[in-house]
Amino acid sequence: MRIHHVQVACPRGGEDAARRFYGTGLGMTEVPKPPALAARGGCWFRAYDEDGEGGGVAAAEIHVGVEEPFTPARKAHPALVLGSVAALDEAGARLAELGFDVDWTERQTFAGYQRCHAFDGAGNRVELLAEESAQSE
Repeated sequence: MRIHHVQVACPRGGEDAARRFYGTGLGMTEVPKPPALAARGGCWFRAYDEDGEGGGVAAAEIHVGVEEPFTPARKAHPALVLGSVAALDEAGARLAELGFDVDWTERQTFAGYQRCHAFDGAGNRVELLAEESAQSE
């Protein structure tokens, strides 16, 4: 068994903020939604393994769906593993530069990992973590 994707919600019109967070901030690739689902709004993002989009395997997928009424998920969250502590630091800094809230207060509270929690454009909590043994890229 494996997870195919995780869905988070956004309010109607929240797609551009999702693109800034998941695309620009985290470097995920936006992928087209199937035509039967595209009319619902939202957007989908995928991260690939180290071989990249051309020959790589999907390593993580986030579906951002429109939900009305909308309430951000402040506790429930996806957790994305980055390849190194340096990549974690870079992603957190990039998200903060883009104006997203990034919380480092629990950086050392999960044995074997360093982590932060960020809040996407709709206010949903997203955990970013890296194995402490993965010090360089």
